[in-house]
Amino acid sequence: MLKPRAKLPFSEEGLQAILIRVLRPLVKLALASGLSFPSFSAVLRRLYIEVAENDFALPNKPQTDSRISLLTGIHRKDVSRYRGQVLAVSLPPLAVSQTSRIIARWLADPIYCNDDGSPRALVRTSPDDSPSFESLVSQVTKDVHPRAVLDEWLDRQLAFLDHDGRVHLDVASIIPNAGDEALRHYFARNLHDHTLAAVTNMMNEPPPYFERAVHYDRISAALAARLDEIARQESMALLLRLNKIAHNALQDDPGGESRWIAGIYIMPQEVKSEPSPTGDADNRGDE
Repeated sequence: MLKPRAKLPFSEEGLQAILIRVLRPLVKLALASGLSFPSFSAVLRRLYIEVAENDFALPNKPQTDSRISLLTGIHRKDVSRYRGQVLAVSLPPLAVSQTSRIIARWLADPIYCNDDGSPRALVRTSPDDSPSFESLVSQVTKDVHPRAVLDEWLDRQLAFLDHDGRVHLDVASIIPNAGDEALRHYFARNLHDHTLAAVTNMMNEPPPYFERAVHYDRISAALAARLDEIARQESMALLLRLNKIAHNALQDDPGGESRWIAGIYIMPQEVKSEPSPTGDADNRGDE
């Protein structure tokens, strides 16, 4: 059982400094998308009310407008007006969910993989029970025709055909393009999960979730590019292995209400030179 910290390890002023750094990329996204400050603050107001109501109620006591107002600093009339209004939550579009499940099966099911674990090239259809793209899609969903899936994937360059007409999964193109609705969905889900893990670790002792990073500052662009390439290869191999383990374990899993996710981010970045807070010009690495 998690043990909440008796006192969080920062003051209100310290938290404000943290939020300035954490929210800066989101404010950049909001401005780039045309979301004004009044609209942003309206979302925050409703979110403050919802979180206060659901996560900060006293045991065995009804949560009142007055207490939510006291917790949030939002006027009680506004609490009464907005309380109970359900905030829209980003759900995976059906096409995104179907695509993810088909790709996951192609990357994990032994009958659709080569001996080295890579996804097999598949014939479009097969008259018998041998693996084909049609059988792959049909084992995941009956709601869409395999030909429609193939046409969509070829258009999005998730797959390509060889000279024999076999379908290949382009593993390097699994990450959606910038305009893809899948990118927006996974952006929200992955950022939420990482933030939730970090916040939960901060609020509980001992921290329950694994969250680690390796970061080096003031290195050359060449070294950053080299580390980026290695990290991408190693991380993709790990994610593919975890997907295979999870997929195969599902065969005997009775099912339940638990959820599991593992995510990785890698970011080489050019930044302006800043003096080290310790004044140590040679202290360039952290793990």
